[in-house]
Amino acid sequence: MAPRILVVDDEPHIRDVICFALERASLTSTAARNGVEAMAVFRRGNIDLIILDIGMPDMDGLEVCRQIRKTSGLPILFLSARDEEIDRVLGLEIGGDDYVTKPFSPRELVARVKAILKRSGNGAGPERRHASLVAGELSLDRHGRTVMFGESAVATTALEFAILEALLSRPDMVFSRERLMEAAYGAGTYVADRTIDSHIRNIRAKFLAAGGQGIIVTVHGIGFKLGGEIGRKT
Repeated sequence: MAPRILVVDDEPHIRDVICFALERASLTSTAARNGVEAMAVFRRGNIDLIILDIGMPDMDGLEVCRQIRKTSGLPILFLSARDEEIDRVLGLEIGGDDYVTKPFSPRELVARVKAILKRSGNGAGPERRHASLVAGELSLDRHGRTVMFGESAVATTALEFAILEALLSRPDMVFSRERLMEAAYGAGTYVADRTIDSHIRNIRAKFLAAGGQGIIVTVHGIGFKLGGEIGRKT
């Protein structure tokens, strides 16, 4: 079954352009005119990814994302006419997976959607040799797309999952921000350094809430690596 994409934008022309591009790429699309409609579609389920405009009346995209993130790690790609870094960082910090600004190339938008779906396990891709990765009390299941700390499930976005997967795959390696960007977004996609930093903060916060510490270590001047002593807070 083709992945199902919810397109949320208050501009009919933008919705039509995106839905047409998705259908041409063999993806199934559903449209919503505002945040309230988007939440109704989300609650019905059967959605694999949301393309979510930020600047909508009544309930904007950021609030929709906040509400969804209370219960779900469903991939979200933000769409906005605003290109200021603070908007991108805020969107990513509250749980967005990617950010595209208007005007945009429909081809690039579809490529980013497919990259997110691949990271989240809903796109086609080769099977990995090892299904599970483990470090201390941290474990990651590539097939089930789940992350555990001890007996506690830790909800991650597709991008956070990809970052953890890269770090766990090479536990002794120090990853530059560029290498983590490539692992998370795919080759050839540029994102600001602060974008990766925002995702790292989110990951750390989620594990702290689950009782974990030392998940990701900052190596100053170089980047990040998996913590050598992953354990529980004392």
